[in-house]
Amino acid sequence: MTVVVADAGTAVRRRPGRPRDEEIDGQIIAATLGLIDAEEPVTVTRIVQRSGVSRAALYRRWPSLTTLIAAALDVGRSIPPAVDAEGDLRTAIFASMFGAAGMATTSAYSEARFRHRIRLVMADRALQKAYWRSHVARRRVPVESALSAGIARGILRDDLDVEACFDAIAGVVYYQLVVRGDRLEDESTRARVSAAMDVVWRGMLA
Repeated sequence: MTVVVADAGTAVRRRPGRPRDEEIDGQIIAATLGLIDAEEPVTVTRIVQRSGVSRAALYRRWPSLTTLIAAALDVGRSIPPAVDAEGDLRTAIFASMFGAAGMATTSAYSEARFRHRIRLVMADRALQKAYWRSHVARRRVPVESALSAGIARGILRDDLDVEACFDAIAGVVYYQLVVRGDRLEDESTRARVSAAMDVVWRGMLA
């Protein structure tokens, strides 16, 4: 049995014969993520060597190295559940983004990987755009849909740009993590985020 060393010392075991498609996908992603987490150069040659998968198989699944890296960077994250927009909208949106449900979508995503992801995407605009289109934009949908529902209910102003509203709210959090270097789990950080959201929310109200 062949053993391919992959992510953070984890071995990906390949069965004899032709692997299943999902197994090949997993080997490629694991090899890519292993290079990313080790902060080693990510090249097709290195991924092929580390995964044991052919170049042809790699390119059949990902049209470019950029899209593959974007997929690997998103391992451990998930789409948040729909936001209940029928009750207290502010509370529901805050809980979705910063409460237990929101934190659960990133619980498998280490701070080290988050920081390295920031470094990678800031150094490569094409990667940044690919990551946005394929992953980040999808995770915004539940909150943006709730904001649209708030407009329809007459709670929020009817001239709001929901994408801009999401940016304003999420930007507060990124500032704490990326600029201030604070942790969202800290009570003082969450209080500051809540206070900032109150300011944004008042400006959004009808």
